[in-house]
Amino acid sequence: MATKQRPSFNSHNPVSGDVIGTYPIFDKDEVAHVVLSARDATAKWQRIGFNARKQVLLAWSSLIINRIEQIAELISLETGKQMSDARLEVSIAVGHIGWAARHAESIMRTSYRRPGLLMANMAATVERSPFGVVGVIGPWNYPVFTPIGSIAYALAAGNTVVFKPSEFTPGVGMWLAESFNEVAPFADIFTTITGLAQTGGALCVSGIDKLSFTGSTRTAKLVAAQCASVMVPVVLE
Repeated sequence: MATKQRPSFNSHNPVSGDVIGTYPIFDKDEVAHVVLSARDATAKWQRIGFNARKQVLLAWSSLIINRIEQIAELISLETGKQMSDARLEVSIAVGHIGWAARHAESIMRTSYRRPGLLMANMAATVERSPFGVVGVIGPWNYPVFTPIGSIAYALAAGNTVVFKPSEFTPGVGMWLAESFNEVAPFADIFTTITGLAQTGGALCVSGIDKLSFTGSTRTAKLVAAQCASVMVPVVLE
């Protein structure tokens, strides 16, 4: 009996046209399964606390810096940009990870507000809580710097993340998740899914609690509409 082959796509070097790698196209069911696994990991990720998450993120940033030539070369291959630009992008992104790791606790801390004269006998507080599972859809032109802000801030706050990189830079997206998992205390905290437009659409309606998208205005409108159909809040750039 013939085995059904999983759909896949190639990543190409835009300068030479050479195939850099082949990656699976995640379908709707596979995306939903990844999101469900991420949801199962949220309680444990939140329970370990800010300091433990900080140590994980700082370890990740150190790992990235130690392998900056490796990730910069992959960025250069998939985007066509020069190595110097790729190194700079990674360096700035690492700064985002460190900032998120060090400041998440103070930003998420419960704050107190003046209730005003009308309710002077009452107390008012603002509490900030992680959403749960955050989806991130990234662009091709800055495949590390642009999405890493959403990824790092979400992780530091106690969310788990499912990342769908551009179909032009899937290798970079996979590298980010694989490197994080080397320092992660357990699985499914940060996962990358690869695919084309349909995979991104599936992520929008997969049961995530929030979505961050960076891309074209045309695609942003489609993403906003899909998320609105299931009442998922979005951040669009």
